[in-house]
Amino acid sequence: MKNVIFACTFVFCVSNAFCGVLSIEGTYQGKNLYIQNSMDDDGFGYCATKVTVNGDIMSGGLSTNTFEIDFANFNIAIGEPVFIVIDHNDGCKPKIINPEVLLPKSTFEMAAININAAGKLTWKTTGENGKLPYNIEQFRWNKWVIVGEVQGKGTKSTNSYEFAVAPHSGINIVRISQIDHSGEKRKSKEVKFTSTVPQVSKSPIKVKDVINFSSKGVSTETRYEIYDAYGNIVKKGVGSTVNCVNLLRGAYYINYDNTNEVFIKN
Repeated sequence: MKNVIFACTFVFCVSNAFCGVLSIEGTYQGKNLYIQNSMDDDGFGYCATKVTVNGDIMSGGLSTNTFEIDFANFNIAIGEPVFIVIDHNDGCKPKIINPEVLLPKSTFEMAAININAAGKLTWKTTGENGKLPYNIEQFRWNKWVIVGEVQGKGTKSTNSYEFAVAPHSGINIVRISQIDHSGEKRKSKEVKFTSTVPQVSKSPIKVKDVINFSSKGVSTETRYEIYDAYGNIVKKGVGSTVNCVNLLRGAYYINYDNTNEVFIKN
């Protein structure tokens, strides 16, 4: 999840020493950026020679070991994208001390969240400050399982989203969550619905080559997970059958539909 957050919301690109350009882009979150600015190779000046923020030149303040980029001077509002370019002398390179301040935070407020009997989940948010993905989580097998992801729009105004949740039999419980660079998960309230999906069964009891899923005698697709005796996941997916030829003999745990079972591989 964390890799997804960085890839979607934060781009950090440093040129080689001969290019003399350092750039960073992200989303303004209300905090300023600090740059460590060493002396250049000649020892007669400092490394950074020019700073632009969204194309506007920062006036002065570069002749020091550390300088601050104050975004308030550029009339940038919280949540707006920023692109900073630092020109510097060859043979030296400034260092961005706190690049994480340009990573978006999870600030959404849930205005509404609903789900119908078919599993269509809709929600509305306000107060987003930068684009972060929303995880759709479904409670099954006595744990929360991520079943999908929707990219956030990142604007403060009301944003509307939807996602089709694949129901399991019985009562389904769903929520939305979001994780920013801090690693803290923020969750919505839970919503529930009772599906009309019939109970799924597994066969055979003792498995040799294939596991089959069915409902009322008809082959049926379901989400599944298989773990070995040590708790390592060995197979997962969605389907009406599972090829088990490559599994070693022994006991395994299987989660499917809304059921947990143990089976023996012969």
